[in-house]
Amino acid sequence: MTTSIPDNTPNIIPDFLRNTLKNYPDKDAYGEWDPISGQWISVSWKQFTDKVNHIRAALQKSGLTKGDRVAVLLPNSINAAAADQAILANGLIPVPLHAVDTPSSSSYIINNSEAGLLIVPKALRWNAIVSVCKDFPHLKEVIVFSEDNLENTENSPVPVSTLKDWLEKGKNETVRDVRIDEEDLAAIVYTSGTTGNPKGVMLTHKNIVSNVLGSSDSIPVESEDIYLSFLPFSHTFERTVTYYLGLYKGAKVTFSRGVLKLAEDLQQVRPTIFISVPRVYEQFHNKIKNKIQSKGNFTKAFAEHAIDVGWRKFCRENNLAVPSSSVSWMDNLLWPILQKNFAEPLKAAFGGRVKLAIAGGAALNNALGRFYCGLGFPLRQGYGLTETSPVICVGKKGNNNPLTVGNPLSNVRVRIGDDGELQIKAPSVMKGYWKLPEATKESFTEDGWLKTGDQADISEQGRIRINGRIKEIIVTSTGEKIPPTDLELAIQADPLFEQVLCIGEGKPFITALAVVNDAEWERFAKSMNVDPNNPESLQRRDVRLAAIRRIKKSASSFPQYGVPRNVTLLREHWTVDNGLLTVTMKLRRKKILEKYKNEVEELYTTPQNKV
Repeated sequence: MTTSIPDNTPNIIPDFLRNTLKNYPDKDAYGEWDPISGQWISVSWKQFTDKVNHIRAALQKSGLTKGDRVAVLLPNSINAAAADQAILANGLIPVPLHAVDTPSSSSYIINNSEAGLLIVPKALRWNAIVSVCKDFPHLKEVIVFSEDNLENTENSPVPVSTLKDWLEKGKNETVRDVRIDEEDLAAIVYTSGTTGNPKGVMLTHKNIVSNVLGSSDSIPVESEDIYLSFLPFSHTFERTVTYYLGLYKGAKVTFSRGVLKLAEDLQQVRPTIFISVPRVYEQFHNKIKNKIQSKGNFTKAFAEHAIDVGWRKFCRENNLAVPSSSVSWMDNLLWPILQKNFAEPLKAAFGGRVKLAIAGGAALNNALGRFYCGLGFPLRQGYGLTETSPVICVGKKGNNNPLTVGNPLSNVRVRIGDDGELQIKAPSVMKGYWKLPEATKESFTEDGWLKTGDQADISEQGRIRINGRIKEIIVTSTGEKIPPTDLELAIQADPLFEQVLCIGEGKPFITALAVVNDAEWERFAKSMNVDPNNPESLQRRDVRLAAIRRIKKSASSFPQYGVPRNVTLLREHWTVDNGLLTVTMKLRRKKILEKYKNEVEELYTTPQNKV
């Protein structure tokens, strides 16, 4: 198949832009904050296409040919989207790098992918990579996209150019059409991995296009919609569901200024669609809950009643079992009042006109799903893997249950295999791992189904519930099996515990490391008559006993052997920067256990905190 097609059916990713340009040439395509003018700016689809063609000419002048790799380390921006489209239209293969990844990881990906060109936002990023690795045998040039200053690049092992100079080299080039087949690679996306070096997932044009088309059946996006893009393009979830789906539908994508400005950006952009990881929804939830609690017990009780009423309303609308209540007959009378006081302010926190919000990339806390759905916020949970381009399933309107990850896409087949493992067969399943044939072979069953590594159940309604990673199941020395992710999410329903890691592999019982929420810790410490700023307060026996009581309450649905008997409270958060979270916000369990080796040992050598 070539880039010239007789109809509007997309077969390769460049078809998305070609069709959208034809349908909406003058409509806003992308927006971003301009720090120079101090305002939001936009480009039309025609202006965006012109920018893509300028970059295509420069790529062509650089001597890159079909199949060559281009590593891209850019924050979400108009330039980042244009670079990606130019790379793909020239038959090249983008290798997205994580903007928050370490220099050593970036250098590994650049060399492992054999990238011939690297695009970075600032010379500073390239200098950081060079500081840990001086040998780049395949890299021919580095292009700095966001500034003209090439300070301190004199000793670079690879030539460095500014975007302006690089584009100037290609100004007289005539862009040539390139034959692109749907089986050609459209990306090598490196999984962050919780241990070892990341693996390059090879995704073809067919993989990604089929996932976009399948997602469009379940995720109602129209050309009038506006996204606020927050997750990086290196996150396959954002790449497909926001960037490529928005491109396919002609929806406008506005790029957020980052986590510190996210709340402000939501108010200014007022998106209709918002895609994010559960961590962001948790942060908004905590802020709202803290605000409610600061207003006293009456407001707190009123808010909890609003969630109860709203949750029953949500269950009726989605064919779920409605919790019994002696006051449910008043729900229709009370909801308008509760909606005005609690549901509308929640929606206003996200800009006021979000019609669809999706949580993906990690498990969503059950209490969090109940909170948002109970207050009428249009939140759905999705699930997928980088290896599946990535969407496997997503909640649907009228059949949404936030305790599950929804129904499979129309072009995705699922089954439960050995050990309760969810297995996938779909046109969106990867071609394999880059230069790792054995790892590729091990990822598939003998009859060709992708092994997800996740245990799952499938309901009669076709909804999928993820029960945890097979390799992460804790097996105690007494033979009991506990899924740590579910347990950790249950404990995190208590606002005191912001991050939790449960321990017990080969041990006689379960324990936990718990990072406390700063504001909640202040309140909790004062209720215990201890100084919240004294590190020793965290380890006081009475404080730990009180924390265990709260943990037991949150984990009351788990068997007794699965509930932590001891806990170490911590104040230092686990982040990407300190190496304790992956770039997709998953716990690096091995690294956390290594860092807190002494604390873990103490959990099993001091008397158990029985309550």
